[in-house]
Amino acid sequence: MRIITAITVLAFVALSACVSKGDYDLLQQDRDKLKAALASTSTRLSEEQSARHATQAELDKLVAERDRIQQALNAMSDERSKLSMSVEEMKKAMQELSARKGEADKRIAEFRALVERFKGLIDAGKLRVKIVEGRMVVVLATDILFPSGSALLSKEGKAAIVEVATVLKDIPDRRFQVEGHTDDVPIKGHAIYATNWELASARAINVVKALVEGQMPPERLSAASYSQFKPAQANDSKEGKAANRRIEIVLVPDLSSLPGFEELQKAAG
Repeated sequence: MRIITAITVLAFVALSACVSKGDYDLLQQDRDKLKAALASTSTRLSEEQSARHATQAELDKLVAERDRIQQALNAMSDERSKLSMSVEEMKKAMQELSARKGEADKRIAEFRALVERFKGLIDAGKLRVKIVEGRMVVVLATDILFPSGSALLSKEGKAAIVEVATVLKDIPDRRFQVEGHTDDVPIKGHAIYATNWELASARAINVVKALVEGQMPPERLSAASYSQFKPAQANDSKEGKAANRRIEIVLVPDLSSLPGFEELQKAAG
């Protein structure tokens, strides 16, 4: 290794002796550009791998939920002769569990389909798809959408939202809520946004407008502001604060497909 290094040094010295100062500087600049490009590529590959791992973790959660329901069904079927409930109660309970399993299977299929639709943007590190409180959510970091302290979409940010719209508008029979989130750094003396509530709200509304410009039906969209009060991570680090500055596009669940919805409707009159 030392011999190779020495040969490399001697070759570089010999080369530098044979070229002009201008040519030498150009070679140095090309080398520096190459090193920067390699570093950038390495970082992007690392981010893409992290995004794929996060997506797989969300899918694993859904599959685990489906499997728990299946285990409950199996256990009830095996033990039904030992239970004290009536035959009709048993049938009703099994029907409800079957309906829950069917809904879980449907959610897994929807999640996989959503990830596949956004695969290009996920691999490019522009967004993530997650399950948050049982809802499918498309997460975009506001740092790539807006300048600091602003609710005006950057040129790149608007292009990203329009790209998202081309995917979401083709998902039938679903509504979407755009939610604005910030870190916990208070806004001081801003001419337009008095607090993080206003900033997060304005950002969510501007994303809605950009989605409409991307041909999404406006009647399927709404906007909400959570300010700093629904953090994705603790605000005790630079990375945590960055994760909390985000736009989330929530696929609003269709409650009519949930088990027990008809009974709920009847109870509500």
